[in-house]
Amino acid sequence: MAVHAAQPDTTRVLVVGEDAGTTEERVRELRRQGYYARSVDTGAEALSAHQQSDLVLLDLDLPDIDGIEVCRSIREAGDKPIISVTARNTELDRVLALQAGADDCVVTSCGAREMLARIEAVLRRARPRPEPPRALCLGPLRIDSGTREVRLHERPVNVTAKEFELLHALAATPESVISRRELMARVWETTWADSSRTIDTHVRSLRAKLGAHSWIITVRGVGYRMGQG
Repeated sequence: MAVHAAQPDTTRVLVVGEDAGTTEERVRELRRQGYYARSVDTGAEALSAHQQSDLVLLDLDLPDIDGIEVCRSIREAGDKPIISVTARNTELDRVLALQAGADDCVVTSCGAREMLARIEAVLRRARPRPEPPRALCLGPLRIDSGTREVRLHERPVNVTAKEFELLHALAATPESVISRRELMARVWETTWADSSRTIDTHVRSLRAKLGAHSWIITVRGVGYRMGQG
């Protein structure tokens, strides 16, 4: 079988297992889903090849080295995601695999769709989330989440902590209407309907401080959205 080089942005999966038919089937399915996948059938090969992969799908039943030890060695080498595969669906097997460093543990009979879903879930947890921008800029209005400062035309606007959080929540998605209930949950961590008057008070205060009603627009019967001043 020809082995093609992985594209720079393609996730590389190493499939480790003694059963050639099973591992090749997993490799084919992974390739169909857009992953770069290759397989090895021994623990020694896994320990040699895992550095060139982004995720290891590791069958614990190997012919040369105990799979738990292979898992532990890969984990000691770094934080690469590992999904262990065991033929025995027992709590002890799962606990041992997780204690050895596996991020997830599935049984050999796991279907292709579930296996792919688990791979995607582990990769989501492993990939660092991009940091949100420290400052939101809407024309002359600048809202800095790092310093918690609001500036309009480069001049500071003195806002309270809750006014800042309310303004930031609206400015983070300026094209969206945010309901009163959602704003109460985000800013005041409550959904009490009668507390929504608190929002009106803070909106009036922000409008006065920003000098224009059009910075915060009321969507009648729904909530608020950002305007352009």
